[in-house]
Amino acid sequence: MLRTVVIGAGQAGLSAAYYLRRQGLEPDEDFVVLDANDGPGGAWRHRWPSLTFGTAHNIHDLPGLEVGIPDPTEPASSVVSRYYGDYERQFDLPVHRPEAVTEVVSPSPAGPLRVVTQSGSWDAELIINGTGTWDRPYWPFYPGRELFLGSQLHTHDFQSAQHFRGLHVVVVGAGTSAVQFLLQLAGAGATTSWVTRRPPSFTGREFNAEWGREVEARVNERTAAGLPPASVVSTTGLPLTRQYQDGIAAGNLVSVGPMRAVTPEGVLLADGTEVRADVILWATGFRPALDHLAPLKLREAGGGIRMKGVHVLKDPRVLLVGYGASASTLGATRAGRAAAVAAVKRLREVGSVRAGVASEDQVQSIPPSAHLHSGQPAP
Repeated sequence: MLRTVVIGAGQAGLSAAYYLRRQGLEPDEDFVVLDANDGPGGAWRHRWPSLTFGTAHNIHDLPGLEVGIPDPTEPASSVVSRYYGDYERQFDLPVHRPEAVTEVVSPSPAGPLRVVTQSGSWDAELIINGTGTWDRPYWPFYPGRELFLGSQLHTHDFQSAQHFRGLHVVVVGAGTSAVQFLLQLAGAGATTSWVTRRPPSFTGREFNAEWGREVEARVNERTAAGLPPASVVSTTGLPLTRQYQDGIAAGNLVSVGPMRAVTPEGVLLADGTEVRADVILWATGFRPALDHLAPLKLREAGGGIRMKGVHVLKDPRVLLVGYGASASTLGATRAGRAAAVAAVKRLREVGSVRAGVASEDQVQSIPPSAHLHSGQPAP
């Protein structure tokens, strides 16, 4: 039986695996990482080719290895997939793929958890779940959506703005992805209408460390109360960059208001105006991909999972990373470290660590950028 199974090899899962190794847990003997993808890169490997490294945001270093300064015109999916692959190899992380986890069950209330995949099962004393959100695109309900005669797609399935040249596209959603799509579509020769439930939340505030702490505190308030995490933009707003200011001046980043329904020919706005459309692009975000944890009954009455840091309060055998405040790649890296520390502490409490595993004091002293191999300088 394993001590820990890490589910997901994105930013949070790889960070957790790195720190589990730093604490002395042995790959494949003590822990494994199960990843549903065919190769490294997490959700980034599925991002649209026109999202380049230079235009992507929230790509942060993993502990012990810098991402460096890639070509800003290279697709972010290629950069991150290569970086994650190099990371897995350099630190000898036990990533098994493709291993899509279908469910996690608890054969006994105080015993090990069983992680079931398409090819078998793995028993472990703890799980660190880092499955993110990419596999759960959110499609909001609007009357008439099934009657639309044009094309509909979600951010999840977007490939290139060039596909929409000469068409009128209604972009639904008020987040960063919606803004980026609107600018790309305009540059590719499409016309657009921007539908948002509320006026776009542009802000001139500098996104600094103080802002980050405030955002994290607001997100943590919701998860501590057992409420679902709010959308990113509702917490952070949209930075009013020069590019966005130009988009507003050009009329591309001006909302036409909320939508009441979808019609066969387009969308009906709240003010009664009908906007004809060839395509509806739903930039409406994602939800945490946690269906495989449903057998554990972790959700509260409010619909979320009540958390304290990375701890699920309903079940101490489950640690969540990439959820709530740790959904960004910077937060996910920090949460991976916190989960690894919490995992070893829990294993010590139940008497399930062997000699050679770092003590709690030693774990707490590990610097985030520490390199795994002694005597070898960090890159």
